Amino acid sequence: MSTIKPIWSLRRICLSTVISAITLLSLLSLSIITQQFNNSYQLSATSQIKHWATVLADESLPYLVNSERLALKDNFSLPQHIPNLNYLHLYKFNSDTDKLTFFYSYKRNEQRASIAQKSHDVKNLLTPRFKEKHLEYMQAIKVKEKIIGYIYLQSSSEYLTQITDKLLIISIIIVFIVFIIAIFIALKLERYISAPFSSLINTVQVAARQKNFQQQCDTMPYREADILALNINMLFARIDKHITQLNAQGQQSLEHSQALENKINKRTDALKESNQELLSTLEKLHQFQSQLVESEKMASLGDMVAGVAHEVNTPIGLGVTASTLLADRLDEIKQAFDNKTLKSSQLKKFLHDSCENVAIIYRNLKRAADLISSFKKVAVDQSSEDLRTVDVKQLLNEVLLNLKPQLNVLPYIIDIDCPNDLTINSKPGPINQILINLIMNSIIHGFEGKDEGRISITVMSLSNQLNILYKDDGIGVAESIKHKVFEPFTTTKRGEGGSGLGMHLVYNLVTQALGGSIVLSSELAHGVSIEINFPINK
Repeated sequence: MSTIKPIWSLRRICLSTVISAITLLSLLSLSIITQQFNNSYQLSATSQIKHWATVLADESLPYLVNSERLALKDNFSLPQHIPNLNYLHLYKFNSDTDKLTFFYSYKRNEQRASIAQKSHDVKNLLTPRFKEKHLEYMQAIKVKEKIIGYIYLQSSSEYLTQITDKLLIISIIIVFIVFIIAIFIALKLERYISAPFSSLINTVQVAARQKNFQQQCDTMPYREADILALNINMLFARIDKHITQLNAQGQQSLEHSQALENKINKRTDALKESNQELLSTLEKLHQFQSQLVESEKMASLGDMVAGVAHEVNTPIGLGVTASTLLADRLDEIKQAFDNKTLKSSQLKKFLHDSCENVAIIYRNLKRAADLISSFKKVAVDQSSEDLRTVDVKQLLNEVLLNLKPQLNVLPYIIDIDCPNDLTINSKPGPINQILINLIMNSIIHGFEGKDEGRISITVMSLSNQLNILYKDDGIGVAESIKHKVFEPFTTTKRGEGGSGLGMHLVYNLVTQALGGSIVLSSELAHGVSIEINFPINK
């Protein structure tokens, strides 16, 4: 989000610029002067304290050499006449211990507190040192280049503070005067600069209110403002010309608008009729689509019925053959019994053959009954969307059993990976239809032109979701139709009996009947992978 920059007035800019520049220069000048003054004072104070240290050292040298402490105290009056001197110490080397001993001290006022001895701080005080409100210095006292003692001086620097305060007051007064002068100069400069702009603003405002762009701006007192005035006059001339053209075009636009309005009204009426026809056609298409989806369901069920009928026909035929053979053998035994020619060996053989034929009849009739029961269960599941507890592995086996007639004559292999004890609470009908449609889609489309193929179905439970991963190694799905493979009427066999509703039916069953999701991924010549997830209750 862009921030709005503040717009400053010319007066504010002039005042800010002039006052800031003059005040900055004043403060800079005063700071330089103050710094120079302080440096100069420090040099002067340093020079004075060194001078007095030399003078006082020479004055006290005889007393120090002769160790005349009392005489020095009575006759040493010079420190009283030195301005700003607070303390004086004399230290003498003890010839026995070769250490400094305190020899003499002076303080300006007897009421002043004494200060500690400085004999231990000689090295640091050989150079004058400013500390708080005083300056202190220690100098060696020599006799023939031999140090016999040291003199310590401490002078006051309070008068420097007083001078600095006075200098600060004078600086504030000067800055204030300069500030007033800067304001006066800035106001004069702003008035001189802004007066032409005020005249231009009034002229532009009058022209905007009255919409009279034939007036002209006056000549300005300096070049920049005069150039602006000339450009405003040129702009007024162009605006006036443009307004004249707009008025002429406006009249033409009104005429065109009226004509367009009449055309729009006519076309609106025609569009209303067309929209009504389109809505009617769309409603018929939805009805036709629903009928096609139901037809697709019935077609898949019809294929399964035909396959089961063929599968059931085989065991029933074997049972009929075995029963016919048993009837013939029974007639032979009956005839031999009536003729009283029945032999024990003949009866024994008849009993043996009868047991075998009855076993054959029983096995085939049981097989037919199992097929019919499985078909009935799948058919009921496909036509029902009620929730019930389902054994997933058994459900998959029943689907394959019903597709066995079609699969037996094809060179394709179906692998199932599903836990044996996986039971769910869901709708078996949609799951049946989904698996049958996916398998038939792979057979019809995925393995087209291939002599072999493999389908794998992996089922697992993931966090109250049933995950079905369906894969085949067929020819895959082209990029041109992969994004619309679940749309109705999408098929690669248009004109060859394909309706294009199989995958659309699968999508609706997964998303609507089961409330889940389906994702397809595929590459040409690398088969197809379809992942289905929908909620379950274990």
